Amino acid sequence: MEAWLTHLGLVPLARAERDGIVSWDLVLDGRRRPRIPLTLIYDPQLVLVLLVHFAPPLQDGHRRIYRQLLRWNDEYPFVKFALAEDERPLLVAEVAPEALTSFSLGLAIARLVAVADRLWEAGDWLWGRGPRPAPPPPSGPGVELVRRFATELGELVEG
Repeated sequence: MEAWLTHLGLVPLARAERDGIVSWDLVLDGRRRPRIPLTLIYDPQLVLVLLVHFAPPLQDGHRRIYRQLLRWNDEYPFVKFALAEDERPLLVAEVAPEALTSFSLGLAIARLVAVADRLWEAGDWLWGRGPRPAPPPPSGPGVELVRRFATELGELVEG
């Protein structure tokens, strides 16, 4: 996995291992959305889970946002939105161990970055309190991955 991440131009900020399950934390800039926090959790017997901490925890009374997350689950194939225990929205992708290659890893990460970029304008709840962060520079590992897999990502990167 580390060799594949290096091949993809990605440098994890942290790595942890427990009971044969390994996780890596990365932060990637998209074309629009800066500092996308991504965690890879790999259980070689089960699955690779890719989690983007998509937005700050939701407060009570955000039914409109819950409905939006459910609609996005239908609109965006190969990714799913979920809620963490702390009510933080997650953007999730999974890759089965038998399908895991450098290509499938790169495509899954690129897809998460592209969806996070595409939905960056969805509402103030995505970045929490305070001013919206400045757009990221037009390059970097996240942007390069999206460019590299643009054909496979199709409409996610158009426009």
